[in-house]
Amino acid sequence: MVGEDVDGQGYSHSYSRLTRRGVLGAAAGGSLAALAGPALAAARALAPSDRVNVAVIGAGGQGAANMTKLVGQNIVATADVDYDHVRRSLLDSHFEMIPTRVPLKAAYDKAQRFTDYRRMFDERTDIDAVVIATPDHHHAVAARHAMERGLHVYVQKPLTYTVNESRRLKALAEANPKLVTQMGCQGHSGDDGRRVVELIRGGAIGKVREVHVWTNRPVWPQGIPRPAAQPTPRSLDWQTWLGPADVDWGYAPEYAHFNWRGWVPFGCGALGDMGAHLIDFPFWALEPGQPTRVEARHSRWPNLDLWSTAKPAELGSFPLASIVRYEFGNAPKKVTGGGPLHMTWYDGGFLPPTVPGFPPTLKMSLEGGVLFVGSKGMLMHETYGEHPTLIGDGVAERAAKIPQTLPRIAGGLEGHEMNWIRAIRGEEKISCPFEYGARLNETMILGIVALKAEKPIDWDAATGQVTNAPEANQYLTRNYRQGWEL
Repeated sequence: MVGEDVDGQGYSHSYSRLTRRGVLGAAAGGSLAALAGPALAAARALAPSDRVNVAVIGAGGQGAANMTKLVGQNIVATADVDYDHVRRSLLDSHFEMIPTRVPLKAAYDKAQRFTDYRRMFDERTDIDAVVIATPDHHHAVAARHAMERGLHVYVQKPLTYTVNESRRLKALAEANPKLVTQMGCQGHSGDDGRRVVELIRGGAIGKVREVHVWTNRPVWPQGIPRPAAQPTPRSLDWQTWLGPADVDWGYAPEYAHFNWRGWVPFGCGALGDMGAHLIDFPFWALEPGQPTRVEARHSRWPNLDLWSTAKPAELGSFPLASIVRYEFGNAPKKVTGGGPLHMTWYDGGFLPPTVPGFPPTLKMSLEGGVLFVGSKGMLMHETYGEHPTLIGDGVAERAAKIPQTLPRIAGGLEGHEMNWIRAIRGEEKISCPFEYGARLNETMILGIVALKAEKPIDWDAATGQVTNAPEANQYLTRNYRQGWEL
């Protein structure tokens, strides 16, 4: 059964009532897989010689970076709320065209422009695939619209804003296996990162029971009070930018364009930004399942007075720094040798404490990295899995004997987008599909649930519920503005 919603711009668009009821039921503990349903349209069959008809949602910033890799395809449509920002994304600091983006500008000039991606999906029936590079709060809604129209999707990280959205997209992907889905964590396609996974799985450092993950983020305004609303730039459609966010906030430059990550209604903070890149490798290599317990410590919420312990009714900016400890109580013994696996996340510039046996002359990258601590040594790498370093007696010798078992992606880190295109054309397997990406994303976002809950949470992945603090389950989902429901 199909109905009509009208958004703040007076635009009517179609949606599936069954899908909406399904998501609401899932939020109450229902089965997402049972509610996924079929796609509303079948994907067009493509041969290796075909060019893919691609659209992009969020055509500036990160979207422009992604689309630069795809200029050999047919870029047929763009959807963006501020085309002045898109234009600036093609220029350098001296307002000259960035040479690598000259072909992208030509492609963008030929593509049909939309402000609202819902209208784009309704009017352009020739789209094969869509890149979604919006702020986090749009990811799941835009992806759902695309997938139910039979479109292949590339969604920037974090895959979704909430845990329930992750499960929803995973269920849609599994119910429609001909759709090629990719999460935008390019390290998953990198040669170094794939070697890290091979070395950990091959036992180069023995059994792993401890992992430390850190980042220099945030590098945007965070840990600050909400600013006063300012006049909206004439080029920006602010209501469409707000989209699914169920807040009545006026425009401020502290939110848009790049700065939205630090604000609770729009982004997922440092953990949501870099967790997909950094947590990816321990999650991939160790296959620990979902965490069973998560606890967060953080600097104070910025809109509380110094002595208050009460939570604000409406969260504003994320705290400036946090440490999140994950316990994987069901990690297989082949990984840990027995006992739980612990992984600790550090942001806001914090680095892990010095682990016994860590060489005093070795420095941790200030930008971010991962340290695996094993029974026979350690392995450390930088963001995106790059520059793996082996630590300990005999580790290098064992590593040299471990064969390559994972396929390499043409272009490595820079080939993540074209891997998606080649997979759409049936030429190779996809690197980071939603079936994996959604599970990784769930682990990441549970850290934010614990941050908001202000207490340790016990997670039952089978039921999708926090069991020790039922009040924390409200953070597994969210409210949506009318016309932007999932």
